[in-house]
Amino acid sequence: MTVTAEYYIEKLNLKTHPEGGFYAETYRCEQTVINSEGKTRNTSTAIYFLLKEEQKSHLHRIKSDELWFHHQGESLAITVIIDDKIEVIYLGSNLEAGEVLQATIPANCWFASQVKNKKGFALVSCTVAPGFDFQDFEMAKKQDLINQYPQYKTVLEDLCLS
Repeated sequence: MTVTAEYYIEKLNLKTHPEGGFYAETYRCEQTVINSEGKTRNTSTAIYFLLKEEQKSHLHRIKSDELWFHHQGESLAITVIIDDKIEVIYLGSNLEAGEVLQATIPANCWFASQVKNKKGFALVSCTVAPGFDFQDFEMAKKQDLINQYPQYKTVLEDLCLS
């Protein structure tokens, strides 16, 4: 049996994510904590996340650290702006090629992802602590980021929503 993106979308009940791709929440801890802004959040959350072909998870940021774990399919290129520099993390199973099975995106960093070779699909999991809340989610405004990082204009135009 050839496993496709559509197989996982159906079997895992994935739905469209606002940043791009598909997701399903799989865990939301009942315990809560107070985050750095004094807001109550679940201690931790987890999702499945899938991108296929040329889909992108457009530049966005959240107010918590996010850990990514590769499960199936192709490698994922995660572009992150950290300390005013762009880094690309390759999340995948080819350790000899410098890919990693797990990656951490620090809180408040702009980041985006896409299937490394824009073919096939990538299925990953993401955990967030303190837990994810859409109130802590911000999509990048293309022109604002270009104004802040003019040296990365080409990358930002590609990874920001229009």
